[in-house]
Amino acid sequence: MTSNYKKDSITLAGAVAMGTGVMIGAGIFALTGQIAELAGPIFPLSFVIGAIVTAFSAYTYIKMSNAFPSSGGIAMILTKAYGPTTVAAGAALLMAVSMVISESLVARTFGTYALRAFGGDPQSVLVPVLGVAMIVVAYLVNVSGSRSVGLLSIIMAVLKVGGIAIFGVAGLWASGIRFEATGGDAGVTGFVASVALSILAFKGFTTITNSGAEVTDPHRNVGRAIVLSIAICVVVYLLVAFAVGASLPLDRIVAAKDYALAEAAEPALGKTGFYLTVALALVATASGLIASVFAVSRMLTMLTEMKMIPHSHFGMPGTIKDHTLVYTVVIAGFLTVFFDLSRIASLGAFFYLVMDIIIHWGVFRNLRHDIGARGWVMLSAIALDAVVLAAFATMKWQSDPLIVILGILGLTMVFLFERVFLARNPIDQAKHDHKQ
Repeated sequence: MTSNYKKDSITLAGAVAMGTGVMIGAGIFALTGQIAELAGPIFPLSFVIGAIVTAFSAYTYIKMSNAFPSSGGIAMILTKAYGPTTVAAGAALLMAVSMVISESLVARTFGTYALRAFGGDPQSVLVPVLGVAMIVVAYLVNVSGSRSVGLLSIIMAVLKVGGIAIFGVAGLWASGIRFEATGGDAGVTGFVASVALSILAFKGFTTITNSGAEVTDPHRNVGRAIVLSIAICVVVYLLVAFAVGASLPLDRIVAAKDYALAEAAEPALGKTGFYLTVALALVATASGLIASVFAVSRMLTMLTEMKMIPHSHFGMPGTIKDHTLVYTVVIAGFLTVFFDLSRIASLGAFFYLVMDIIIHWGVFRNLRHDIGARGWVMLSAIALDAVVLAAFATMKWQSDPLIVILGILGLTMVFLFERVFLARNPIDQAKHDHKQ
Protein backbone atom coordinates (compact mmCIF):
# COMPACT_ATOMS: atom_id res chain seq x y z
CA MET A 1 0.00 0.00 0.00
CA THR A 2 1.17 3.54 -0.73
CA SER A 3 -1.00 5.45 1.71
CA ASN A 4 0.89 4.89 5.00
CA TYR A 5 -2.06 3.83 7.15
CA LYS A 6 -1.21 3.75 10.85
CA LYS A 7 -2.24 0.49 12.45
CA ASP A 8 -3.80 0.81 15.93
CA SER A 9 -3.98 4.61 15.59
CA ILE A 10 -7.73 4.73 16.46
CA THR A 11 -8.93 3.40 19.82
CA LEU A 12 -12.36 1.88 20.46
CA ALA A 13 -13.44 5.17 22.06
CA GLY A 14 -12.08 7.07 19.06
CA ALA A 15 -13.98 4.84 16.63
CA VAL A 16 -17.23 5.29 18.58
CA ALA A 17 -16.63 9.04 18.64
CA MET A 18 -16.10 9.11 14.88
CA GLY A 19 -19.32 7.18 14.27
CA THR A 20 -21.43 9.29 16.60
CA GLY A 21 -19.71 12.40 15.25
CA VAL A 22 -20.99 11.79 11.73
CA MET A 23 -24.41 10.57 12.84
CA ILE A 24 -25.23 13.29 15.34
CA GLY A 25 -23.87 16.02 13.09
CA ALA A 26 -26.23 15.10 10.27
CA GLY A 27 -29.03 13.31 12.07
CA ILE A 28 -30.14 15.82 14.63
CA PHE A 29 -29.26 19.26 13.38
CA ALA A 30 -29.79 18.76 9.66
CA LEU A 31 -32.63 16.28 9.47
CA THR A 32 -35.01 16.59 12.45
CA GLY A 33 -37.19 19.21 10.77
CA GLN A 34 -37.20 17.43 7.41
CA ILE A 35 -38.23 14.17 9.07
CA ALA A 36 -41.04 15.97 10.90
CA GLU A 37 -42.24 17.44 7.58
CA LEU A 38 -42.64 13.94 6.10
CA ALA A 39 -43.73 11.97 9.17
CA GLY A 40 -46.08 14.50 10.78
CA PRO A 41 -46.70 14.56 14.55
CA ILE A 42 -45.34 11.05 15.12
CA PHE A 43 -41.89 12.01 13.78
CA PRO A 44 -40.02 10.74 16.91
CA LEU A 45 -41.21 7.24 15.96
CA SER A 46 -39.44 7.63 12.63
CA PHE A 47 -36.10 7.62 14.46
CA VAL A 48 -37.06 4.38 16.21
CA ILE A 49 -37.99 2.64 12.95
CA GLY A 50 -34.87 4.07 11.31
CA ALA A 51 -32.77 2.56 14.09
CA ILE A 52 -34.41 -0.84 13.61
CA VAL A 53 -33.79 -0.80 9.86
CA THR A 54 -30.21 0.34 10.51
CA ALA A 55 -29.69 -2.52 12.98
CA PHE A 56 -30.60 -5.06 10.28
CA SER A 57 -28.34 -3.23 7.86
CA ALA A 58 -25.41 -2.98 10.27
CA TYR A 59 -25.38 -6.75 10.75
CA THR A 60 -23.78 -7.32 7.33
CA TYR A 61 -21.16 -4.62 7.87
CA ILE A 62 -20.26 -5.93 11.33
CA LYS A 63 -19.87 -9.53 10.17
CA MET A 64 -17.72 -8.48 7.20
CA SER A 65 -15.64 -5.99 9.19
CA ASN A 66 -14.96 -8.50 11.94
CA ALA A 67 -13.77 -11.00 9.35
CA PHE A 68 -11.92 -8.59 7.04
CA PRO A 69 -11.11 -5.26 8.76
CA SER A 70 -9.85 -2.77 6.22
CA SER A 71 -9.38 0.97 5.70
CA GLY A 72 -11.88 1.71 2.97
CA GLY A 73 -14.02 -1.16 4.26
CA ILE A 74 -17.10 -0.59 2.09
CA ALA A 75 -14.97 -1.05 -1.02
CA MET A 76 -13.48 -4.19 0.52
CA ILE A 77 -16.92 -5.65 1.24
CA LEU A 78 -18.13 -5.00 -2.31
CA THR A 79 -15.02 -6.38 -4.04
CA LYS A 80 -15.06 -9.52 -1.91
CA ALA A 81 -18.75 -9.98 -2.70
CA TYR A 82 -18.63 -9.22 -6.44
CA GLY A 83 -14.96 -9.22 -7.46
CA PRO A 84 -13.38 -6.29 -9.34
CA THR A 85 -16.53 -5.70 -11.38
CA THR A 86 -18.64 -2.78 -12.48
CA VAL A 87 -21.20 -3.58 -9.77
CA ALA A 88 -18.58 -3.50 -6.99
CA ALA A 89 -16.81 -0.40 -8.27
CA GLY A 90 -20.06 1.43 -9.03
CA ALA A 91 -21.62 0.70 -5.64
CA ALA A 92 -18.41 1.67 -3.81
CA LEU A 93 -18.24 4.93 -5.74
CA LEU A 94 -21.92 5.45 -4.96
CA MET A 95 -21.16 5.13 -1.27
CA ALA A 96 -18.29 7.60 -1.57
CA VAL A 97 -20.56 10.07 -3.37
CA SER A 98 -23.24 9.59 -0.71
CA MET A 99 -20.70 10.37 2.01
CA VAL A 100 -19.49 13.48 0.20
CA ILE A 101 -23.13 14.56 -0.16
CA SER A 102 -23.52 14.12 3.61
CA GLU A 103 -20.46 16.30 4.14
CA SER A 104 -22.09 19.11 2.17
CA LEU A 105 -25.32 18.57 4.13
CA VAL A 106 -23.46 18.97 7.41
CA ALA A 107 -21.44 21.92 6.10
CA ARG A 108 -24.58 23.85 5.12
CA THR A 109 -26.11 23.01 8.49
CA PHE A 110 -23.03 24.48 10.17
CA GLY A 111 -23.49 27.67 8.15
CA THR A 112 -27.22 27.85 8.91
CA TYR A 113 -26.78 27.53 12.68
CA ALA A 114 -23.82 29.93 12.72
CA LEU A 115 -25.99 32.60 11.09
CA ARG A 116 -28.87 31.95 13.51
CA ALA A 117 -26.58 33.00 16.36
CA PHE A 118 -26.48 36.49 14.85
CA GLY A 119 -30.07 36.62 13.64
CA GLY A 120 -29.00 36.13 10.03
CA ASP A 121 -31.20 34.94 7.18
CA PRO A 122 -30.90 31.13 6.73
CA GLN A 123 -31.26 31.72 2.98
CA SER A 124 -28.27 34.08 2.94
CA VAL A 125 -25.30 33.52 0.63
CA LEU A 126 -23.23 33.40 3.81
CA VAL A 127 -24.59 29.90 4.56
CA PRO A 128 -22.55 28.17 1.82
CA VAL A 129 -19.60 30.50 2.48
CA LEU A 130 -19.45 29.43 6.12
CA GLY A 131 -20.04 25.81 5.10
CA VAL A 132 -17.10 25.85 2.70
CA ALA A 133 -14.93 27.49 5.39
CA MET A 134 -15.74 24.60 7.74
CA ILE A 135 -14.86 22.10 5.03
CA VAL A 136 -11.44 23.77 4.74
CA VAL A 137 -10.97 23.44 8.52
CA ALA A 138 -11.91 19.74 8.31
CA TYR A 139 -9.28 19.32 5.61
CA LEU A 140 -6.58 20.94 7.75
CA VAL A 141 -7.42 18.72 10.73
CA ASN A 142 -7.30 15.60 8.56
CA VAL A 143 -3.95 16.60 7.08
CA SER A 144 -2.52 16.51 10.61
CA GLY A 145 -3.05 12.73 10.78
CA SER A 146 -5.51 10.10 12.04
CA ARG A 147 -4.40 10.35 15.69
CA SER A 148 -5.41 14.01 15.71
CA VAL A 149 -8.75 13.10 14.14
CA GLY A 150 -9.38 10.40 16.75
CA LEU A 151 -8.46 12.63 19.74
CA LEU A 152 -10.50 15.58 18.46
CA SER A 153 -13.45 13.26 17.74
CA ILE A 154 -13.43 11.96 21.33
CA ILE A 155 -13.36 15.47 22.84
CA MET A 156 -16.11 16.76 20.57
CA ALA A 157 -18.23 13.61 21.03
CA VAL A 158 -18.21 13.98 24.81
CA LEU A 159 -19.15 17.66 24.54
CA LYS A 160 -21.97 17.24 22.07
CA VAL A 161 -23.51 13.97 23.30
CA GLY A 162 -23.56 15.28 26.87
CA GLY A 163 -24.73 18.73 25.81
CA ILE A 164 -27.45 17.51 23.47
CA ALA A 165 -28.72 15.03 26.07
CA ILE A 166 -28.94 17.88 28.60
CA PHE A 167 -30.81 19.97 26.00
CA GLY A 168 -33.30 17.13 25.49
CA VAL A 169 -33.93 16.59 29.20
CA ALA A 170 -34.08 20.32 29.96
CA GLY A 171 -36.41 20.96 27.03
CA LEU A 172 -38.81 18.26 28.16
CA TRP A 173 -38.68 19.48 31.76
CA ALA A 174 -39.27 23.12 30.82
CA SER A 175 -42.27 22.18 28.68
CA GLY A 176 -43.89 20.20 31.47
CA ILE A 177 -43.38 16.90 29.62
CA ARG A 178 -46.09 17.65 27.09
CA PHE A 179 -46.04 17.21 23.32
CA GLU A 180 -46.98 20.29 21.27
CA ALA A 181 -46.25 18.93 17.77
CA THR A 182 -49.77 17.74 17.09
CA GLY A 183 -52.13 18.16 14.18
CA GLY A 184 -51.75 17.06 10.58
CA ASP A 185 -51.36 13.56 9.23
CA ALA A 186 -48.71 12.70 6.65
CA GLY A 187 -50.15 9.22 6.09
CA VAL A 188 -48.42 5.86 5.90
CA THR A 189 -46.44 6.69 2.75
CA GLY A 190 -45.16 9.93 4.23
CA PHE A 191 -44.10 8.22 7.44
CA VAL A 192 -42.30 5.39 5.63
CA ALA A 193 -40.62 7.98 3.39
CA SER A 194 -39.40 9.83 6.49
CA VAL A 195 -37.61 6.65 7.57
CA ALA A 196 -35.29 7.11 4.56
CA LEU A 197 -33.98 10.30 6.16
CA SER A 198 -33.86 8.64 9.58
CA ILE A 199 -31.67 5.91 8.07
CA LEU A 200 -29.49 8.63 6.59
CA ALA A 201 -29.17 10.00 10.12
CA PHE A 202 -27.72 6.65 11.26
CA LYS A 203 -25.55 5.79 8.27
CA GLY A 204 -22.53 7.42 9.87
CA PHE A 205 -21.68 4.04 11.38
CA THR A 206 -20.08 3.22 8.02
CA THR A 207 -17.38 5.75 8.92
CA ILE A 208 -16.11 3.14 11.37
CA THR A 209 -16.17 0.42 8.72
CA ASN A 210 -14.13 2.60 6.39
CA SER A 211 -11.36 3.01 8.99
CA GLY A 212 -11.25 -0.63 10.13
CA ALA A 213 -7.54 -1.36 9.62
CA GLU A 214 -6.57 1.60 11.80
CA VAL A 215 -8.76 0.60 14.77
CA THR A 216 -7.09 -1.23 17.66
CA ASP A 217 -7.99 -4.96 17.75
CA PRO A 218 -10.20 -4.46 14.66
CA HIS A 219 -11.64 -8.00 14.53
CA ARG A 220 -13.50 -7.22 17.76
CA ASN A 221 -13.62 -3.45 18.09
CA VAL A 222 -15.04 -2.45 14.69
CA GLY A 223 -18.26 -4.33 15.42
CA ARG A 224 -18.36 -3.08 19.01
CA ALA A 225 -17.88 0.51 17.89
CA ILE A 226 -20.72 0.24 15.37
CA VAL A 227 -23.16 -1.17 17.95
CA LEU A 228 -22.20 1.38 20.59
CA SER A 229 -22.41 4.37 18.24
CA ILE A 230 -25.88 3.37 16.98
CA ALA A 231 -27.13 2.78 20.54
CA ILE A 232 -25.86 6.17 21.74
CA CYS A 233 -27.48 7.94 18.80
CA VAL A 234 -30.87 6.26 19.34
CA VAL A 235 -31.02 7.69 22.86
CA VAL A 236 -29.83 11.15 21.81
CA TYR A 237 -32.18 11.34 18.80
CA LEU A 238 -35.23 10.40 20.83
CA LEU A 239 -34.42 12.86 23.60
CA VAL A 240 -34.05 15.69 21.10
CA ALA A 241 -37.07 14.71 18.99
CA PHE A 242 -39.35 14.75 22.04
CA ALA A 243 -37.80 17.99 23.31
CA VAL A 244 -38.41 19.70 19.95
CA GLY A 245 -41.95 18.31 19.81
CA ALA A 246 -42.58 19.52 23.36
CA SER A 247 -41.40 23.06 22.55
CA LEU A 248 -42.91 23.76 19.13
CA PRO A 249 -46.09 22.97 17.20
CA LEU A 250 -45.57 20.95 14.05
CA ASP A 251 -46.02 23.87 11.64
CA ARG A 252 -43.19 25.80 13.31
CA ILE A 253 -40.90 22.75 13.25
CA VAL A 254 -41.50 22.39 9.51
CA ALA A 255 -41.09 26.12 8.87
CA ALA A 256 -37.73 26.07 10.67
CA LYS A 257 -36.72 22.65 9.38
CA ASP A 258 -33.11 23.67 8.62
CA TYR A 259 -32.54 24.95 12.17
CA ALA A 260 -35.31 23.25 14.18
CA LEU A 261 -33.26 22.70 17.35
CA ALA A 262 -32.29 26.34 17.67
CA GLU A 263 -35.91 27.35 17.10
CA ALA A 264 -37.08 24.90 19.79
CA ALA A 265 -34.47 25.95 22.34
CA GLU A 266 -35.62 29.53 22.85
CA PRO A 267 -39.24 28.97 24.01
CA ALA A 268 -38.15 26.07 26.21
CA LEU A 269 -34.89 27.40 27.66
CA GLY A 270 -34.75 31.11 26.84
CA LYS A 271 -31.99 33.05 25.09
CA THR A 272 -29.24 31.26 26.99
CA GLY A 273 -30.60 27.91 25.89
CA PHE A 274 -30.83 29.18 22.32
CA TYR A 275 -27.16 30.21 22.21
CA LEU A 276 -26.01 27.01 23.92
CA THR A 277 -27.93 24.97 21.34
CA VAL A 278 -26.33 26.90 18.50
CA ALA A 279 -22.91 26.27 20.08
CA LEU A 280 -23.69 22.53 20.31
CA ALA A 281 -24.79 22.53 16.69
CA LEU A 282 -21.50 24.06 15.61
CA VAL A 283 -19.49 21.52 17.63
CA ALA A 284 -21.57 18.60 16.36
CA THR A 285 -21.51 19.55 12.71
CA ALA A 286 -17.79 20.41 12.79
CA SER A 287 -16.81 17.07 14.34
CA GLY A 288 -19.15 15.20 11.99
CA LEU A 289 -17.55 16.84 9.00
CA ILE A 290 -14.03 16.08 10.19
CA ALA A 291 -14.84 12.40 10.76
CA SER A 292 -16.64 12.02 7.43
CA VAL A 293 -13.81 13.61 5.43
CA PHE A 294 -11.41 11.22 7.18
CA ALA A 295 -13.44 8.14 6.20
CA VAL A 296 -14.37 8.98 2.61
CA SER A 297 -10.82 9.96 1.65
CA ARG A 298 -9.63 6.54 2.78
CA MET A 299 -12.35 4.80 0.84
CA LEU A 300 -11.42 6.67 -2.33
CA THR A 301 -7.76 5.81 -1.67
CA MET A 302 -8.54 2.12 -1.48
CA LEU A 303 -10.56 2.25 -4.72
CA THR A 304 -7.68 4.06 -6.41
CA GLU A 305 -5.07 1.57 -5.21
CA MET A 306 -7.29 -1.29 -6.37
CA LYS A 307 -7.37 0.36 -9.82
CA MET A 308 -11.17 0.63 -9.70
CA ILE A 309 -11.31 4.39 -10.27
CA PRO A 310 -8.96 6.70 -12.21
CA HIS A 311 -6.47 8.92 -10.45
CA SER A 312 -4.47 12.02 -11.27
CA HIS A 313 -2.33 13.99 -8.84
CA PHE A 314 -2.74 17.22 -10.89
CA GLY A 315 0.79 18.20 -9.95
CA MET A 316 0.17 17.83 -6.20
CA PRO A 317 2.86 16.30 -3.98
CA GLY A 318 2.19 13.54 -1.46
CA THR A 319 0.48 10.15 -1.43
CA ILE A 320 -2.75 9.00 -3.01
CA LYS A 321 -4.45 9.51 0.36
CA ASP A 322 -3.37 13.16 0.33
CA HIS A 323 -4.81 13.61 -3.15
CA THR A 324 -8.15 11.93 -2.38
CA LEU A 325 -8.48 14.15 0.67
CA VAL A 326 -8.27 17.18 -1.62
CA TYR A 327 -10.77 15.69 -4.10
CA THR A 328 -13.20 14.98 -1.24
CA VAL A 329 -13.24 18.52 0.13
CA VAL A 330 -13.39 20.14 -3.32
CA ILE A 331 -16.46 18.10 -4.36
CA ALA A 332 -18.13 18.65 -0.96
CA GLY A 333 -17.50 22.38 -1.29
CA PHE A 334 -19.08 22.44 -4.75
CA LEU A 335 -22.24 20.69 -3.48
CA THR A 336 -22.39 23.01 -0.46
CA VAL A 337 -22.50 26.03 -2.74
CA PHE A 338 -25.01 24.78 -5.32
CA PHE A 339 -27.52 22.54 -3.45
CA ASP A 340 -29.93 23.28 -0.60
CA LEU A 341 -30.33 21.08 2.49
CA SER A 342 -33.48 19.28 1.39
CA ARG A 343 -32.11 18.21 -1.98
CA ILE A 344 -28.74 17.26 -0.55
CA ALA A 345 -30.44 14.98 1.99
CA SER A 346 -32.68 13.43 -0.65
CA LEU A 347 -29.80 12.58 -3.00
CA GLY A 348 -27.82 11.13 -0.11
CA ALA A 349 -30.74 8.91 0.90
CA PHE A 350 -31.27 7.62 -2.66
CA PHE A 351 -27.63 6.74 -3.21
CA TYR A 352 -27.09 5.18 0.20
CA LEU A 353 -30.15 2.92 0.09
CA VAL A 354 -29.28 1.60 -3.39
CA MET A 355 -25.69 0.90 -2.33
CA ASP A 356 -26.89 -0.77 0.87
CA ILE A 357 -29.16 -3.16 -1.04
CA ILE A 358 -26.28 -4.08 -3.38
CA ILE A 359 -24.00 -4.87 -0.43
CA HIS A 360 -26.52 -7.10 1.35
CA TRP A 361 -27.33 -9.02 -1.83
CA GLY A 362 -23.68 -9.61 -2.71
CA VAL A 363 -22.74 -10.83 0.76
CA PHE A 364 -25.87 -12.98 0.97
CA ARG A 365 -25.16 -14.69 -2.35
CA ASN A 366 -21.42 -15.15 -2.11
CA LEU A 367 -20.04 -14.74 1.42
CA ARG A 368 -22.59 -15.49 4.11
CA HIS A 369 -21.24 -18.99 4.76
CA ASP A 370 -17.64 -17.77 4.87
CA ILE A 371 -18.39 -15.20 7.58
CA GLY A 372 -21.01 -17.24 9.47
CA ALA A 373 -23.85 -14.79 8.79
CA ARG A 374 -27.58 -15.50 8.96
CA GLY A 375 -29.18 -15.15 5.55
CA TRP A 376 -32.60 -14.14 6.83
CA VAL A 377 -31.17 -11.04 8.50
CA MET A 378 -29.63 -9.83 5.22
CA LEU A 379 -32.79 -10.58 3.24
CA SER A 380 -34.79 -8.64 5.84
CA ALA A 381 -32.40 -5.70 5.44
CA ILE A 382 -32.91 -5.77 1.66
CA ALA A 383 -36.69 -5.86 2.01
CA LEU A 384 -36.76 -3.00 4.53
CA ASP A 385 -34.46 -0.86 2.38
CA ALA A 386 -36.57 -1.52 -0.71
CA VAL A 387 -39.84 -0.53 1.00
CA VAL A 388 -38.35 2.67 2.39
CA LEU A 389 -36.71 3.58 -0.94
CA ALA A 390 -39.96 3.04 -2.86
CA ALA A 391 -41.96 5.20 -0.42
CA PHE A 392 -39.33 7.94 -0.44
CA ALA A 393 -39.15 8.01 -4.24
CA THR A 394 -42.95 8.18 -4.44
CA MET A 395 -43.16 11.12 -2.04
CA LYS A 396 -40.33 12.99 -3.75
CA TRP A 397 -41.84 12.39 -7.20
CA GLN A 398 -44.99 14.14 -5.99
CA SER A 399 -43.22 17.07 -4.28
CA ASP A 400 -39.91 17.46 -6.16
CA PRO A 401 -39.69 15.25 -9.27
CA LEU A 402 -36.43 16.89 -10.34
CA ILE A 403 -34.56 15.33 -7.43
CA VAL A 404 -35.83 11.86 -8.40
CA ILE A 405 -34.68 12.44 -11.98
CA LEU A 406 -31.29 13.68 -10.75
CA GLY A 407 -31.01 10.63 -8.52
CA ILE A 408 -31.70 8.22 -11.38
CA LEU A 409 -29.31 10.09 -13.67
CA GLY A 410 -26.64 10.04 -10.97
CA LEU A 411 -27.00 6.30 -10.45
CA THR A 412 -26.86 5.65 -14.19
CA MET A 413 -23.81 7.85 -14.71
CA VAL A 414 -21.85 6.24 -11.85
CA PHE A 415 -22.32 2.68 -13.14
CA LEU A 416 -21.85 3.67 -16.79
CA PHE A 417 -18.63 5.48 -15.90
CA GLU A 418 -17.30 2.42 -14.07
CA ARG A 419 -18.26 0.08 -16.88
CA VAL A 420 -16.35 2.15 -19.43
CA PHE A 421 -13.35 2.69 -17.13
CA LEU A 422 -12.98 -0.99 -16.21
CA ALA A 423 -13.44 -2.06 -19.83
CA ARG A 424 -10.52 0.14 -20.81
CA ASN A 425 -8.45 -0.67 -17.72
CA PRO A 426 -9.01 -4.35 -16.88
CA ILE A 427 -7.88 -5.42 -13.40
CA ASP A 428 -5.48 -8.31 -12.87
CA GLN A 429 -7.48 -10.62 -10.58
CA ALA A 430 -4.36 -12.03 -8.87
CA LYS A 431 -3.02 -8.56 -8.03
CA HIS A 432 -6.47 -7.48 -6.88
CA ASP A 433 -6.73 -10.41 -4.48
CA HIS A 434 -3.28 -9.65 -3.14
CA LYS A 435 -4.18 -6.01 -2.40
CA GLN A 436 -7.19 -7.07 -0.39
